[in-house]
Amino acid sequence: MLTEIYTWSKHMIHPVIMAGGTGSRLWPLSRQLNPKQFLKLTDQHLSMLQLTVARLDGMESADPLLICNEDHRFLAAEQMRQAGYKDTRIILEPCGRNTAPAIALAALQLVKNIDENQNPLMLVLAADHLIKDIAAFQSGIQKAIPLAQEDKLVTFGIVPGHAETGYGYIQQGPELGENSFSVSRFVEKPDQKTAEEYLASGDYLWNSGMFLFGARTYLQELQKHRPDILAICQAALDDASEDLHFTRVNESVFAECPEDSIDYAVMEKTDNAAVVALDAGWSDIGSWSALWEVSEKDSCGNAFSGDVIAHNTESTLVRADSRLVATVGVKDLVIIETKDALLVAHKDQVQDVKKVVERIKNDGRHEHMNHREVYRPWGVYDSIDNGHRYQVKRITVKPGAKLSVQMHHHRAEHWIVVSGTAKVTNGDKTYLVTENQSTYIPVGQIHSLENPGVIDLELIEVQSGSYLGEDDIVRYEDVYGRS
Repeated sequence: MLTEIYTWSKHMIHPVIMAGGTGSRLWPLSRQLNPKQFLKLTDQHLSMLQLTVARLDGMESADPLLICNEDHRFLAAEQMRQAGYKDTRIILEPCGRNTAPAIALAALQLVKNIDENQNPLMLVLAADHLIKDIAAFQSGIQKAIPLAQEDKLVTFGIVPGHAETGYGYIQQGPELGENSFSVSRFVEKPDQKTAEEYLASGDYLWNSGMFLFGARTYLQELQKHRPDILAICQAALDDASEDLHFTRVNESVFAECPEDSIDYAVMEKTDNAAVVALDAGWSDIGSWSALWEVSEKDSCGNAFSGDVIAHNTESTLVRADSRLVATVGVKDLVIIETKDALLVAHKDQVQDVKKVVERIKNDGRHEHMNHREVYRPWGVYDSIDNGHRYQVKRITVKPGAKLSVQMHHHRAEHWIVVSGTAKVTNGDKTYLVTENQSTYIPVGQIHSLENPGVIDLELIEVQSGSYLGEDDIVRYEDVYGRS
């Protein structure tokens, strides 16, 4: 009977990509408003999210469904557009509640408005994992499909390459097929001795956090084991609003949802868990040392990115984003340079980077929130200088894009066009400002900026006033739905 369910769609797989999280252990590159899933960590051209989408190429699948934080909505949408998905549906979580509720929202969305006998297969992927062997990855999915069609909740276990203490493990039970097993048990992150025993036994796999199962199958198991989570997710989605390609669940309802992972809520309790063993060059890039391990290295074991000069340097990761970084006589270090922060750490202690982020938060600083360069749905700005009562930004507006109609209570703005053409609304006047021309926006003046051309508009903005925070914006009109 189950084989008849899927004749309703030519798309067998419905990818669900979880793109939440902040990746604080990869600071200073990963920030709260620009976390690691949106960064180009292992590829010069594609972010981790875009690589996740790209490895689906060649499979018979529907367009991906994304789940991400409200703060990341435009970043996610723009990266999906760049990947060739212009109309990607994105579910916005107003607050993080771990993976069990997030997957429940996606499952409820997939079964919405379809026949109750239809059980679309969900391929649940994390947006920030690395998989080097795409053919092996796709082969593993094909092995999992028949199991999922038999109402199994399939997880993908990674064949361990060493005794790792940073991952949870899955113990294999009886064999169900090629590289496929029932799950005997899930175990927490072990100590070194236990991890070595797991590796020697050959019966344990790393828990990857990737899954394949029917949407209704998951919802039935969630109803059995955590009905409280399912009820709140259903209520939050029932009262959701649609905005552009975003689905906004009800914030006050969803905030009441308990936090729980899919492992604790469902996988460790169900009698229908199965695991497919995957040997595909997987890594969750959970730390700078993990990135060093998967990076290409020179003859001295160094992995360099950017403008780097090294002398007598071994087994070191250096990432230089904006200037020259030189090393002399060092070994086993991680050196990460951005426009506004520099990290130097020993590779054995990079797990403690998150403690630095906590200190930054507690000290009331801002370097954990965003980079100096900030992406917006209309383009990007770079805060190149600031001081008492002034701030200077380099602004790039994409062709056809428009900033909101807005007003500032505490600052005036001077705009100098470097290249392209700006269409400026300044009070009751609208006019063009071209290269090498400038204009002035007084305090309290309603104004807007638009790029009517076919090339990027680049300008220098000089702000002056008693308060220069980004929250000094009163928006009157905004094509991106911001308030």
